[in-house]
Amino acid sequence: MQNRTTLYGEGIFETIFWKGRTKKLCRHYERLKSSAQFFQIPCPDYETFCREIEKRTKNKKELYVKFCLLSKGKNTYHAYPKKMGTLIIIKSYKPDLKPKKLFISDIKRHSKNPVIYHKTMNYLTNILVKRDALLNNFDDAIILNEKDEITECSSSNIILVKGGKLLTPARECGLLLGTTLQLLIDNTDVKEERLKIEDIYSAKAIFITNSLIGILPVFQVMDRNYPIDYEILNYLKLTINKEN
Repeated sequence: MQNRTTLYGEGIFETIFWKGRTKKLCRHYERLKSSAQFFQIPCPDYETFCREIEKRTKNKKELYVKFCLLSKGKNTYHAYPKKMGTLIIIKSYKPDLKPKKLFISDIKRHSKNPVIYHKTMNYLTNILVKRDALLNNFDDAIILNEKDEITECSSSNIILVKGGKLLTPARECGLLLGTTLQLLIDNTDVKEERLKIEDIYSAKAIFITNSLIGILPVFQVMDRNYPIDYEILNYLKLTINKEN
């Protein structure tokens, strides 16, 4: 039985800021399970998922947890997975909560690529986008699709304040819908829309979000500066903390 994750990148994962069995943890598991079904990788049940993490974290909280679901089967590239394995990475974590500046990447993605809608172990595009941003002295980069629509950053979703509305790129543009972003869509007035670069430049404020950082303000995109809207920032933070 070969490790198909190592051979072909056929594996999925969840990155979790571990605080125990919270409502947010259920969101992580449901996304993992959904992706496992899509790629036909056997998936542990929720109780097993929780117990495996608890065993590794040893009752400690406020930890970085990366739960990887590995695919095992024949080494023929098109074969279906037969079994699964798990890899759990645990480390102490102190998030960098400083406001961020973003680059607009030249590396694009295609909205019809089904893989980008899942958190897979094939992370090469994200790596290249992040490296490109750092080389240009930015914290991260915004990725566009084949229609020059905004999708997300290399490891976070993006929210704009524009026309009195909270807007985030529509998922069909080609992005991984983060568990934190889904939480905000479910519990606030954040709406999905097809957005382009001109929407970035006309926005009054910008935020990025993921499970590790929660929600952070963006103070610069390329050469355009943005004020920090603390009222909206605190509103979004409060909503996120209710499930953590």
